[in-house]
Amino acid sequence: MKKAGMIVFVLFVLLVVFDRILMPLYISQGQEKTVPDVTRMAYEDAERSLRDAGLDAKKSYHVKYLSRIDSNIVLSQVPVAGSRVKPGRTVYLVVNRREKPSFQMPDLYGRPEFDVRQTLERLDLLLENVQVSTVTSPEEDGRVISQSIPARTLVKPGAGVSVIVGKLEIAPEGLQKVSVPDVLGMSLSEARQIMSSSGLTTGRISYEYSAILVPNTVISQKPGANAFVSPGMAVDLTVVTAAE
Repeated sequence: MKKAGMIVFVLFVLLVVFDRILMPLYISQGQEKTVPDVTRMAYEDAERSLRDAGLDAKKSYHVKYLSRIDSNIVLSQVPVAGSRVKPGRTVYLVVNRREKPSFQMPDLYGRPEFDVRQTLERLDLLLENVQVSTVTSPEEDGRVISQSIPARTLVKPGAGVSVIVGKLEIAPEGLQKVSVPDVLGMSLSEARQIMSSSGLTTGRISYEYSAILVPNTVISQKPGANAFVSPGMAVDLTVVTAAE
């Protein structure tokens, strides 16, 4: 009798555990969660808020260094606030880089002006002046033929740089041009939409692995932002991928 009673008691305990703990946990796994808005929060507070909502946080960094922006404040999030996701979903929290990178002056010779502008902006160097000089070689047209700070010279962020760009011929007057929008840091779908609304098309899409940037965001574009091009021109984009 004692043995039978013990068996009954064990079965009762297992039934209670299944009904009160395992079953609710199983059911909750199929429920969706609403992503809270954690932008403009300190990263630690945002992480805590997501954890309380049953979600995971992962710190990511903006593709460009943003001057005078606190590195602990969440600038944006992916998925965005209000999205319905599965419990445990990872939410990428984008913050500013903590320190300006140290570097040597890059070699700008032979590089297109749009590429030079984009490179200097990323390195937080100021393009002070762009001069144009007539060239006879088509290979030098629109490309840097001289820079004020020699390549591999140690420079500090914020330093001013001037370049001379070769010009083979002057474009005919009245030729319609459009300015290429800046889509760095945008999602690929947002970048496509911006290009389309600007009268341009999306060209070749390249993917580059990064462990610190948000997947599916644009980290490079060609031609670069603010370049003047013909309507309908294709702009090539490089997008972050989370897989190596």
